[in-house]
Amino acid sequence: MNPLLIAFDSTQQALRAEMLLEYAEVEIDIRPTPKEITAGCALSIEFPQEQLETAKNVLVTEKVEIRGLFRLLEPGQYEQIL
Repeated sequence: MNPLLIAFDSTQQALRAEMLLEYAEVEIDIRPTPKEITAGCALSIEFPQEQLETAKNVLVTEKVEIRGLFRLLEPGQYEQIL
């Protein structure tokens, strides 16, 4: 299963989400935002698809501002799912 990616408009929101998701024990990786995804921030967070509900609950509950939530379809092609 392909990992999911959260893109952000600001580095502040990316770092805040990183802290909150780690606290919620979501397995995350910080990585550069792929060029195929237009976002205001160069940082994205990647996490396993199995943890989607936990991640969404954290983002909504804590009002984290995101550009979008994306699924990798194939190398270089992403689908926005939120």
